[in-house]
Amino acid sequence: MTKILISEPNKEQVIRNMTAEEQAEHDSRINNKAELEVAKKQADIDLKASAKAKLIAGEALTENEANTIVL
Repeated sequence: MTKILISEPNKEQVIRNMTAEEQAEHDSRINNKAELEVAKKQADIDLKASAKAKLIAGEALTENEANTIVL
């Protein structure tokens, strides 16, 4: 089990094992964070591809697409 540090104002800090519920919540947050990172990277890749396709076709870019272009 993972350890957890409990810090409350004006009290001593305590380190203890996480309960099963706390461990499950912790694991879920880590998994969600990893999934969000993957989704953000894919969205960035898609935005760049869209900007490139529009440039090639001579179409106007959205502001976000234009912001992906580095000169």
